[in-house]
Amino acid sequence: MPIKIKRRYLALKIEYKAELSSKDLMDAVWEAFLRLFGEYGASKTGLTLIDYNEEDKVAIIRVAHTEVDKIRAALASITKIAAEPAAIHVMAVSGTLRALCGKIKS
Repeated sequence: MPIKIKRRYLALKIEYKAELSSKDLMDAVWEAFLRLFGEYGASKTGLTLIDYNEEDKVAIIRVAHTEVDKIRAALASITKIAAEPAAIHVMAVSGTLRALCGKIKS
C-alpha cells in the first residue's frame, strides 16, 4: 500500500513593485530553497504553485507537511526577485485549499 503524503497549502503575499510573473516567482523560491537546503532538501518538498493572482500579488503553493518550516525559512531569505527588491510573507497555512481560502478571506 503506497504511503499517502500529507500536504500543506501556504498563502503568500508578495511585496514587489514591478510586474511579476509566476515563473519569476517560482524561480526565486526554488533558488532560495536550493541555496539553503540543496538539491536533496528540495527534492523532498513537493513544491507546487497552485494559483497566482498577478493583480493582488497573492500566491498559493503546496508543499509536503514535513517541509513547511524549511519553505518558510527559504521564503524569508528572499530579498530580490529578478534583481528588484522583494519580500514574501506567509499569510496563512492550511491542510486544505477550502480552509486556506476561508482564512484568507476572513
